[in-house]
Amino acid sequence: MGDTDPTGPVMDRDEVDRALARLGAEHEAVETSLLALQDHAGRRLLEGARLTGRTEERWAATEASITLLWTYFDAYTGALRTAREIRARRRWSSREDLAELTELLRGECVTVPGSATAAANAPTSRGRPGNRLSERYSLATLVERMNELYASSLDMVVAADAVWSTLPARIDLLAAELRRTRRLAHPVGVRPGEHPAGDDLERITHSLTALREQVVSDPLAFWQPAEGSSAPGGGRPDTTVYDREARALEEVRREIDAVLAVRQDSEKRIVRLRDVLSRADRTLAEARIARGEVLAKIAATEVPVVSGPPTALQEQLATAAEYRRHAQWHRLSPLLESLEQKAEDELERARESLTAVTAPLAIRAELRGRLDAYRAKVARHGLAEDTVLVERYERARRMLWSAPCDLRVAREAVLRYQHAAAELLGTAPRVPGQGTPEEGERPGA
Repeated sequence: MGDTDPTGPVMDRDEVDRALARLGAEHEAVETSLLALQDHAGRRLLEGARLTGRTEERWAATEASITLLWTYFDAYTGALRTAREIRARRRWSSREDLAELTELLRGECVTVPGSATAAANAPTSRGRPGNRLSERYSLATLVERMNELYASSLDMVVAADAVWSTLPARIDLLAAELRRTRRLAHPVGVRPGEHPAGDDLERITHSLTALREQVVSDPLAFWQPAEGSSAPGGGRPDTTVYDREARALEEVRREIDAVLAVRQDSEKRIVRLRDVLSRADRTLAEARIARGEVLAKIAATEVPVVSGPPTALQEQLATAAEYRRHAQWHRLSPLLESLEQKAEDELERARESLTAVTAPLAIRAELRGRLDAYRAKVARHGLAEDTVLVERYERARRMLWSAPCDLRVAREAVLRYQHAAAELLGTAPRVPGQGTPEEGERPGA
């Protein structure tokens, strides 16, 4: 072979020796990688698994690629062995030996059956799927093809193994937590069809079962490749569905904890509710009695009507006690929260009603106290026997201590007594917001 051969100039002995050393190192590296791939745990799992979906399709292609890898490697090994044998014929290789070695090391001298290439759906040396009886490759091209097939095969195996190593174990742990939660939920009435959290537990159970089955049969459906990464196995397991169910289970667990808390202190809360409603009832009863007294003792006064006892709240309280007796804690919890607020509002309303009803009696008591206070004051100054003061005092006293009492007239009488006392004492009557009877605010306003 001359210098015009497609393989280029004939290599000398040093070039041949360097090429053989390089090819030998590549051969050793490829062999090590293939053996590691053969022993990879993910590959063994894929061989024994019942696969579906995307994983089934990719594993069929990967298996063919691995088979083709070994076919390429055997052809590469044979060509390298032949080259070494030619080089070993003589210490100083002849021109014919060097030409043969150049053809072998640089030319397309490695033959691979076309059926092997077609079975792996691999492109030929000309970029088209193999449909010929055989394909010829150079050793350099063969190494490139093996590297490509190895990278794609390893990527698929590593991705499946990463998903299998991550998700099933986490799903099993979550399923165990789900079973513990269900055992807590059943005794407190959190069951499917009876409580929303019970329905959630049922849905989470079905979702986790389906998720595990899909992860086992189609792990690549839960693989998220890393963006911009070309390294085999670049990416991470997609835990979106798992994370969603884990959050849902945590929400159910919090709901069950709340129901358990209701079960523990429900008796105390019901007793406290009874006490609040009883106090509201007693306050309203007191207001009704006071209203009758006001109507009998105070004349010309608008007295608000007092409502009846909170029967609706009493009925709801009875329902709460019924829920507690039948351990319906999931229904008791929201009912108690609503009742506690309503009971406090009812007690406050009863107190306001009592205050509004007894306001005229409070005004009469204030007027009586004011009248006696001024009488004591003038007595200290020795003016208690003054005829005008005695007359005005007796008139105001009769009005305030008679029934029914006209607060407007009684107030005017007290003010007249105050002004008369102030004139005798030489001081103006200091009554907040009041002037003379003629100038001051009308009593009862």
